[in-house]
Amino acid sequence: MNELRYTLLSDGSSDEALLPILTWLLRENGIQSAIQSAWADLRRLRKAPQTLSGKIKKSVDLYPCDLLFVHRDAENEPYKIRIAEIEKAIQEVRTSLAVLPIIRVVPVRMQEAWLLFDEKAIRRASGNPLGRQSLQFPPIAKLEQLHDPKNILHELLREASGLKGRRRKRIPTNKHTRRVAEFIENFSALRTLSAFKALEADIQQMIETQKWHS
Repeated sequence: MNELRYTLLSDGSSDEALLPILTWLLRENGIQSAIQSAWADLRRLRKAPQTLSGKIKKSVDLYPCDLLFVHRDAENEPYKIRIAEIEKAIQEVRTSLAVLPIIRVVPVRMQEAWLLFDEKAIRRASGNPLGRQSLQFPPIAKLEQLHDPKNILHELLREASGLKGRRRKRIPTNKHTRRVAEFIENFSALRTLSAFKALEADIQQMIETQKWHS
Protein backbone atom coordinates (compact mmCIF):
# COMPACT_ATOMS: atom_id res chain seq x y z
CA MET A 1 0.00 0.00 0.00
CA ASN A 2 1.45 3.34 -1.10
CA GLU A 3 -1.24 5.45 0.52
CA LEU A 4 -4.01 5.03 3.06
CA ARG A 5 -6.99 7.34 2.66
CA TYR A 6 -9.39 7.65 5.54
CA THR A 7 -12.51 9.72 6.12
CA LEU A 8 -13.96 10.86 9.44
CA LEU A 9 -17.72 11.24 9.78
CA SER A 10 -18.39 13.10 13.02
CA ASP A 11 -21.10 14.79 15.09
CA GLY A 12 -19.97 18.36 14.37
CA SER A 13 -17.26 20.56 12.90
CA SER A 14 -15.28 20.82 16.15
CA ASP A 15 -14.81 17.05 16.04
CA GLU A 16 -12.43 17.56 13.12
CA ALA A 17 -9.89 17.75 15.96
CA LEU A 18 -10.00 13.93 15.99
CA LEU A 19 -8.03 13.75 12.73
CA PRO A 20 -4.56 14.23 14.28
CA ILE A 21 -5.44 11.61 16.92
CA LEU A 22 -6.55 9.06 14.33
CA THR A 23 -3.49 9.66 12.17
CA TRP A 24 -1.23 9.25 15.21
CA LEU A 25 -2.92 5.95 16.11
CA LEU A 26 -2.54 4.64 12.57
CA ARG A 27 1.16 5.54 12.58
CA GLU A 28 1.68 4.05 16.04
CA ASN A 29 0.17 0.77 14.93
CA GLY A 30 2.20 0.12 11.83
CA ILE A 31 1.01 2.28 8.94
CA GLN A 32 4.19 3.40 7.20
CA SER A 33 2.70 4.58 3.91
CA ALA A 34 1.41 8.08 3.23
CA ILE A 35 -1.83 8.89 5.07
CA GLN A 36 -4.47 11.17 3.58
CA SER A 37 -7.24 12.23 5.93
CA ALA A 38 -10.55 13.97 5.23
CA TRP A 39 -13.36 15.22 7.41
CA ALA A 40 -16.79 14.57 5.88
CA ASP A 41 -18.34 18.04 5.82
CA LEU A 42 -22.02 17.49 5.01
CA ARG A 43 -23.26 20.83 6.32
CA ARG A 44 -23.55 22.59 2.96
CA LEU A 45 -25.51 19.91 1.18
CA ARG A 46 -28.87 21.09 -0.13
CA LYS A 47 -30.48 17.92 1.21
CA ALA A 48 -28.25 16.59 3.95
CA PRO A 49 -29.02 13.04 5.17
CA GLN A 50 -30.86 12.90 8.47
CA THR A 51 -30.05 9.34 9.51
CA LEU A 52 -26.62 8.07 10.50
CA SER A 53 -26.77 5.37 7.82
CA GLY A 54 -27.57 8.03 5.22
CA LYS A 55 -24.65 10.13 6.43
CA ILE A 56 -22.33 7.15 6.14
CA LYS A 57 -23.38 6.56 2.52
CA LYS A 58 -23.05 10.23 1.58
CA SER A 59 -19.66 10.55 3.28
CA VAL A 60 -18.24 7.68 1.26
CA ASP A 61 -19.76 9.06 -1.94
CA LEU A 62 -18.24 12.51 -1.43
CA TYR A 63 -15.01 11.48 0.29
CA PRO A 64 -13.89 8.11 -1.17
CA CYS A 65 -11.57 6.27 1.19
CA ASP A 66 -9.93 3.03 2.22
CA LEU A 67 -11.16 3.36 5.80
CA LEU A 68 -14.11 5.18 7.35
CA PHE A 69 -14.20 6.35 10.96
CA VAL A 70 -17.70 7.01 12.33
CA HIS A 71 -17.69 9.21 15.41
CA ARG A 72 -20.29 9.93 18.04
CA ASP A 73 -19.64 11.40 21.48
CA ALA A 74 -21.05 9.34 24.30
CA GLU A 75 -22.22 12.53 26.07
CA ASN A 76 -24.92 11.48 28.55
CA GLU A 77 -25.54 8.07 27.02
CA PRO A 78 -23.70 4.90 28.07
CA TYR A 79 -20.73 4.02 25.86
CA LYS A 80 -22.36 0.73 24.80
CA ILE A 81 -25.48 2.55 23.59
CA ARG A 82 -23.49 4.79 21.24
CA ILE A 83 -21.53 1.80 19.94
CA ALA A 84 -24.79 -0.04 19.26
CA GLU A 85 -26.22 2.99 17.42
CA ILE A 86 -23.23 3.15 15.10
CA GLU A 87 -23.21 -0.61 14.57
CA LYS A 88 -26.90 -0.56 13.62
CA ALA A 89 -26.25 2.16 11.02
CA ILE A 90 -23.28 0.23 9.65
CA GLN A 91 -25.38 -2.90 9.20
CA GLU A 92 -28.01 -0.85 7.34
CA VAL A 93 -25.46 0.18 4.69
CA ARG A 94 -23.56 -3.09 4.39
CA THR A 95 -25.34 -4.11 1.18
CA SER A 96 -23.84 -1.10 -0.64
CA LEU A 97 -20.59 -0.78 1.33
CA ALA A 98 -19.87 -4.45 1.83
CA VAL A 99 -16.08 -4.33 1.77
CA LEU A 100 -15.34 -0.89 3.19
CA PRO A 101 -13.57 -1.11 6.57
CA ILE A 102 -15.39 1.00 9.19
CA ILE A 103 -14.22 1.80 12.72
CA ARG A 104 -16.39 3.30 15.47
CA VAL A 105 -15.03 6.26 17.47
CA VAL A 106 -16.86 6.97 20.74
CA PRO A 107 -15.01 9.18 23.24
CA VAL A 108 -16.37 9.37 26.79
CA ARG A 109 -17.98 11.88 27.17
CA MET A 110 -16.76 14.17 24.37
CA GLN A 111 -13.71 14.21 22.14
CA GLU A 112 -12.50 17.36 23.92
CA ALA A 113 -11.68 15.13 26.92
CA TRP A 114 -8.85 13.65 24.83
CA LEU A 115 -7.19 17.06 24.56
CA LEU A 116 -7.09 17.95 28.26
CA PHE A 117 -3.60 16.75 29.08
CA ASP A 118 -1.05 18.75 27.08
CA GLU A 119 -0.43 22.20 28.59
CA LYS A 120 2.13 23.20 25.97
CA ALA A 121 -0.29 22.45 23.12
CA ILE A 122 -3.09 24.43 24.75
CA ARG A 123 -0.84 27.44 25.32
CA ARG A 124 0.34 27.34 21.70
CA ALA A 125 -3.22 26.95 20.39
CA SER A 126 -4.35 29.95 22.44
CA GLY A 127 -1.86 32.17 20.62
CA ASN A 128 0.12 32.83 23.80
CA PRO A 129 2.75 30.04 23.98
CA LEU A 130 4.93 31.87 26.53
CA GLY A 131 2.06 32.77 28.86
CA ARG A 132 2.49 32.34 32.60
CA GLN A 133 -1.16 32.06 33.61
CA SER A 134 -1.83 29.19 35.99
CA LEU A 135 -3.83 26.46 34.23
CA GLN A 136 -5.66 23.81 36.24
CA PHE A 137 -5.89 20.46 34.45
CA PRO A 138 -8.05 17.52 35.58
CA PRO A 139 -6.17 14.27 36.29
CA ILE A 140 -5.94 12.09 33.19
CA ALA A 141 -7.57 9.20 35.06
CA LYS A 142 -10.65 11.37 35.60
CA LEU A 143 -11.10 12.63 32.03
CA GLU A 144 -13.89 10.20 31.18
CA GLN A 145 -15.82 11.28 34.27
CA LEU A 146 -15.92 15.00 33.45
CA HIS A 147 -19.41 16.40 32.98
CA ASP A 148 -18.49 18.99 30.33
CA PRO A 149 -14.94 18.57 28.94
CA LYS A 150 -15.70 20.94 26.04
CA ASN A 151 -16.37 23.83 28.41
CA ILE A 152 -13.26 23.00 30.45
CA LEU A 153 -11.08 23.03 27.33
CA HIS A 154 -12.59 26.30 26.10
CA GLU A 155 -12.01 27.93 29.49
CA LEU A 156 -8.40 26.72 29.49
CA LEU A 157 -7.89 28.25 26.04
CA ARG A 158 -9.37 31.56 27.20
CA GLU A 159 -7.25 31.61 30.33
CA ALA A 160 -4.08 30.63 28.45
CA SER A 161 -4.63 33.43 25.94
CA GLY A 162 -4.10 36.07 28.59
CA LEU A 163 -6.81 38.19 26.97
CA LYS A 164 -9.40 40.12 28.93
CA GLY A 165 -12.91 41.48 28.41
CA ARG A 166 -14.44 41.39 24.92
CA ARG A 167 -11.31 40.06 23.25
CA ARG A 168 -11.39 37.07 25.57
CA LYS A 169 -15.06 36.39 24.81
CA ARG A 170 -14.40 36.53 21.05
CA ILE A 171 -11.76 33.80 21.05
CA PRO A 172 -12.76 31.21 18.37
CA THR A 173 -12.59 28.27 20.73
CA ASN A 174 -13.79 25.67 18.20
CA LYS A 175 -11.01 26.65 15.79
CA HIS A 176 -8.47 26.61 18.61
CA THR A 177 -9.65 23.14 19.64
CA ARG A 178 -8.44 21.76 16.30
CA ARG A 179 -5.14 23.58 16.80
CA VAL A 180 -4.68 21.93 20.20
CA ALA A 181 -4.90 18.51 18.55
CA GLU A 182 -2.47 19.55 15.82
CA PHE A 183 0.09 20.73 18.37
CA ILE A 184 0.03 17.50 20.41
CA GLU A 185 2.85 15.26 19.26
CA ASN A 186 2.17 12.23 21.45
CA PHE A 187 -1.22 10.92 22.57
CA SER A 188 0.13 7.90 24.46
CA ALA A 189 -0.98 9.38 27.81
CA LEU A 190 -4.56 8.60 26.76
CA ARG A 191 -3.91 4.87 26.71
CA THR A 192 -5.14 4.71 30.30
CA LEU A 193 -8.67 5.67 29.15
CA SER A 194 -11.13 2.87 28.33
CA ALA A 195 -12.62 4.46 25.20
CA PHE A 196 -9.21 5.34 23.78
CA LYS A 197 -7.93 1.83 24.45
CA ALA A 198 -10.99 0.37 22.71
CA LEU A 199 -10.40 2.60 19.68
CA GLU A 200 -6.74 1.63 19.45
CA ALA A 201 -7.62 -2.06 19.75
CA ASP A 202 -10.10 -1.72 16.87
CA ILE A 203 -7.46 0.05 14.76
CA GLN A 204 -4.89 -2.63 15.53
CA GLN A 205 -7.32 -5.38 14.55
CA MET A 206 -8.30 -3.60 11.34
CA ILE A 207 -4.67 -3.08 10.30
CA GLU A 208 -3.95 -6.75 10.96
CA THR A 209 -7.05 -7.95 9.11
CA GLN A 210 -6.39 -5.74 6.09
CA LYS A 211 -2.63 -6.47 6.19
CA TRP A 212 -1.90 -2.75 5.88
CA HIS A 213 1.24 -3.04 8.03
CA SER A 214 3.04 -5.26 5.52
